[in-house]
Amino acid sequence: MSLSFGRWVIALVILLPFAIGRTWRNRAVLQASWRRVLLLGAVGVAAFNSLAYADLHFTSATNAVLTNSFIPILILPLGAIFLRESFNRRQAAGVAISFVGVMTIFTHGQLNRLLALDINQGDVLLLLAALDWAVYTLLLRRLDPKIDRLGLLLILIVVGLVCIAPFFWWELAQGRVAALTPSNVATFLYAGIFPSVLAYLFYNYGVAQVGPARAGNFIHLMPVFGTLLAIVFLGERFEWFHLAGINGIFAGLLLGSINPPRQHIST
Repeated sequence: MSLSFGRWVIALVILLPFAIGRTWRNRAVLQASWRRVLLLGAVGVAAFNSLAYADLHFTSATNAVLTNSFIPILILPLGAIFLRESFNRRQAAGVAISFVGVMTIFTHGQLNRLLALDINQGDVLLLLAALDWAVYTLLLRRLDPKIDRLGLLLILIVVGLVCIAPFFWWELAQGRVAALTPSNVATFLYAGIFPSVLAYLFYNYGVAQVGPARAGNFIHLMPVFGTLLAIVFLGERFEWFHLAGINGIFAGLLLGSINPPRQHIST
């Protein structure tokens, strides 16, 4: 809870000078959508990050990334059931191919590694977090397009902080305080700047432009970037399964992103 609360405080401080004016100018549109805005803040800012951090006490980072890869798979049926969002076989096939690519990377192309994954209570929290982010993505789709995305993020952060605050204070009351070490400070700063401000702005804008199904599929790029960063910074070797998995992910993204050709009716 300390990390979840701290990252959004940092994000709030960063955004406030740039977004407060936009938020004020958009106040009428935001008030008209206040129920959806409150739900977005509670679901996308407070619940998702808090669940993601809590589950890492119980499960591995590998399980965490694999479970996040279920998000695009959840978006398609949930959008069709609750928001009547349409999806076709091509999009479903794209998600499936990308997911196979993810599994190829994390199992090293060996089925026995998949069977050896340890499923525990942390993975249940991960599934809840994945479901949470899928709902957040779908809620963004129906948001009034006139709402400024920078001003919106400021409001979502405020709502999220209000939701997280009681749990944060309860954690402090239990004596669980984050030590002010250089590595912890760097972690808070990174989480407050890049995932909290930049990633949310880009994702919110992307969903508004291309829709939840196509935007959600790009979550499968997380293991691609993770693999490449590990090779560059941690000295890990680039293996055949990395290449196979990355190619599968990009093939699925391409298949799910290409617009079908328009049919011309001759008269």
